[in-house]
Order: sequence, then structure tokens, then C-alpha cells
Amino acid sequence: MGIKMSWEDFARSMGVEPQILENKEARLLKKFVMDLKVPTHCQGCQGLDLSNPNPVHHPSYELTPACNHDCIFCYSNVAVKLGKAPKPGYYGWENPKAITVSQYGEPLLSPRIVEVNKMLRERFPEARLDLQTNGSLLTEELWEKLDFDLVMISLDASTREKHLKITNADTFDAVVNALRIVGSDESVRSVVRTIFMPGINDEDIPKIAELASSLGVDEMMLQPLTIHELNVERLRKAGLDFDRAESVREFLKAAMEAKKYIDVRISGCQLVLYQKMDHLTLFSARRVARDVVPLVKRERNVT
Repeated sequence: MGIKMSWEDFARSMGVEPQILENKEARLLKKFVMDLKVPTHCQGCQGLDLSNPNPVHHPSYELTPACNHDCIFCYSNVAVKLGKAPKPGYYGWENPKAITVSQYGEPLLSPRIVEVNKMLRERFPEARLDLQTNGSLLTEELWEKLDFDLVMISLDASTREKHLKITNADTFDAVVNALRIVGSDESVRSVVRTIFMPGINDEDIPKIAELASSLGVDEMMLQPLTIHELNVERLRKAGLDFDRAESVREFLKAAMEAKKYIDVRISGCQLVLYQKMDHLTLFSARRVARDVVPLVKRERNVT
């Protein structure tokens, strides 16, 4: 019968001190993850509870599946093409901790945005109201009519040319102006929302972080890419490195670079999972980045 020994004892029996076998980069990634805070948008979300077998996101109010951008990675476009986009209305429950306007389409395209914003504030006075937008239609005049607690503005490129390549819309300056508007308003939590697309926007991410910080934006929410089947060819043509897109290590390294400039955070449901992993597991972990179509798990309450 063989004698069991610890990996440290085995290393010493081979004439190697255990610390030499340690992965310093893995330790660094683990410390980085442990120091990260949950994104403001994710606070109160069921996804933070690992004991919940089927968590759902915050309630949302969907205004329109339409969008003035045509992003190469967008799940909303996929939902529209497959006839799975949610109809306008409130998807959630009474007494929510937060409501997102909205998860599909561009909410500022809707002429009802101000009306719905006011209705939600009156109906759910205790809820945090989050606006998720591409920012291209946000003006000073419109901003004065809106009343949100948190605004997430999507930006995945640091130049007009790259932004056009990703969104198929020449709106880079308008999006930067939107970041400036919300960044200068201390009454709202401002967030730049960026998708990690290795091979496409690696070099842009720290530049976006630096730009957003210079405009007074409070936080960067860096998210990994979910590759929907209908977007595969578009992403391939744009230069996506599919292998690195599934690497947790590569994603966290991008977040570390952005952290030099801004309060960067990663999705809360991912963060709580990564914080449970040991450093070597985290270093080699991969995520399933493929999907067909996103589904809304919440029931619709017409309002």
C-alpha cells in the first residue's frame, strides 16, 4: 500500500521547495478578486446567493426591443431575430429592491421613457431605479426630465472608428457626451458598462476606464462576452479570440488593467463564485460563453 503524503512533502522529496511550485499570478488574481466589490447594479440581486438554485435578475421594465445601434455581440438583437424579445411592460414582483429600465433594446428611443420613469418612482418608491442605455440619445434636456438612481452607459471602444466597427453606428461622441452628463451629476451613480471582447477591444478597455474616470464616472462594470450563435460570424470577422473569451484569467487581467484608472467591478453572480475558488482553480477556470437566445425568467405584469 502506498504512503500518502501532502503535495508539500512530495515537492520536498523531489528536492523542490513548495513555494517554487506556487503560481504567483494565480495568487495575484485571487487577491484581486477578493478585494473587488459587488457592482452597484448587482446589489440586492438573487444571483449573489449561491444557495439559490435558480436565481433571477432584478425586475425590469421593458420599453422597446428596438435599438439605434446594431452591436456585433448583442443578445437583444438575437432575441428580436428569433421572435423572443419581451413585450413592453413590467417584469417582476411587488416590493423589488431595484428595477432596470431596460434589459432589451434602447429605452431612450421610447417616447414613454419619462412617463414610465415617473410611474415607477411613484409605484415603487423604495426601489433603486437603474437606467441601462447606450447613451447616444441622452441630452442635457432629456436628463433634466429623468429621475434615476443609477445609470449604466455602454461603451466598448475608445475611438470613434472602433466604436463604429462594434456598434455599426457613428455615435461615439454622443456616448462620450452622455458619460459627461451623468458623470457630472453627483446625485446619480454613474457606470460605464463594457464587454470584454479579446481580439477586438483588449487595448481599449483601460483607455475606456481612463476616459470615463476623467469625465467623473464612478464605476466601470466589466462583463464577459456571451457568444450567441447568430452573432458568431460577425464576431469572427471582427477578430474575436474565442479561446480567450472563455478564459476567466484573461477576463480578470483585463479588469486589473482597468482598475488602475477607475473603480472596476465584475458581475456580482460571477464575483461570488470566483471568490469561493482557490487561486489555482481560478487561474485555470473557463466559463461557458455560448448561448442561443436569452430568456426572461420573470413574469410580465402589464403596466
